[in-house]
Amino acid sequence: QVQLVESGGGLVQPGGSLRLSCAASGSIGSISVMDWYRQAPGKQRELVAIITGDGTTNYVDFVKGRFTISRDNAKNTVYLQMNSLKPEDAAVYYCHIIVSPYNMNYWGKGTLVTVSS
Repeated sequence: QVQLVESGGGLVQPGGSLRLSCAASGSIGSISVMDWYRQAPGKQRELVAIITGDGTTNYVDFVKGRFTISRDNAKNTVYLQMNSLKPEDAAVYYCHIIVSPYNMNYWGKGTLVTVSS
């Protein structure tokens, strides 16, 4: 059983920063892809950033230059550093991983990010 536990969400003012963490535990094996999604009220869940096993990263346009995804393979942990936060970044942020060799997908339960003055 694989578990993902996110942390780091909270209330921040516009322009502020937060760092999200997601730690994977259990019978994990090899994690090929780690990424972050988000879902705002009334909207579909959307991909925010992705990092592969070799450290290659990709971001959606609306977070480029503001968010940074990173991972610590020894700790099976992925991070999302979020800077210059905007009210439209407010959402529940979900961690997601794909585990080799069978491409099993696992999701965290989410952490709430609120951006408001």
